[in-house]
Amino acid sequence: MSFLNNRLPETSEAFQRMRESIFKNGALDIKTKELIAISSSVLMRCETCTEIHSQRALLNGSNEDEIAETIAVAMFIAAGSQIGWTNIYEKIFENQDFKKENACCEKDDSCCCGEDK
Repeated sequence: MSFLNNRLPETSEAFQRMRESIFKNGALDIKTKELIAISSSVLMRCETCTEIHSQRALLNGSNEDEIAETIAVAMFIAAGSQIGWTNIYEKIFENQDFKKENACCEKDDSCCCGEDK
């Protein structure tokens, strides 16, 4: 974060303080928080974050199997989140009398797909 450190030191310091306030033992231990951070990093597609939090998880007592399962949970959530999109198709296909004009633009006399109404 040297770019931000140099240009926005107050913001950089606030980010560091936030990290320090979160990544300490509390209701959840640091190892668990780092595993959550790995899962979140995978979902956010942040390779650097995943690497950093994996290293910190190892330093706090985690092992490769726990990290692998953490990544698998993130993969499951990512895959499951896509299932909701199938509901769109259920709505489309449940009405077999779907009228072509429902799919066309209302802006002018021609359809957005290039066909006349």
